Amino acid sequence: MKPPPLPTGDFTEKTISSDLAYDGGLLRMRRDEIQLPDGKPAWREYVEHPGAVMMLAFIDEHTVLLERQYRYPMRDHYIELPAGKREPNEDPLLTAQRELVEECGYEADEWWHLATLHPCIGYANEVIEIYGARKLRFVGAQLDQGEHLEVFRARVDDALDWVRTGVIKDTKTMIGLMWWAQFGRSGRK
Repeated sequence: MKPPPLPTGDFTEKTISSDLAYDGGLLRMRRDEIQLPDGKPAWREYVEHPGAVMMLAFIDEHTVLLERQYRYPMRDHYIELPAGKREPNEDPLLTAQRELVEECGYEADEWWHLATLHPCIGYANEVIEIYGARKLRFVGAQLDQGEHLEVFRARVDDALDWVRTGVIKDTKTMIGLMWWAQFGRSGRK
């Protein structure tokens, strides 16, 4: 594998001050005064996110678990891979294991890390760790209060067709499925 070219300059922005503009139940918004690489001042607004995980949970080598849930900001129902928010100081793998039981009702005997995703680098510090899970056994879902979703099985090839045709529109799910199609199936990581 050929590495990317080395940077030709340093574009690091230095924090001068940082203010908490909003503190909500899930997200925090910050407004920072910064110094640009050329020495000029500027402002950066961004969302602080606790981080999340997403799972490709395999019923068998050709079948994964998917969820359908309503996403209020978009006012629409979405098909997604199981995912969930990290609790403070929670190891991402433990989050994945917890969320798979809570949302889907499955425990897995085999787990492995697939990729790290930075979904919105221009306005948030969210990091999503993607895990694979196999050898599932049903133990019963334990949805959080106020959480409503439908879990179903889908062939990976069908899910990839749904990405291609626009049925699946959730970016993290699209990336997870396409990552698996490109790298996971062949055993390359």
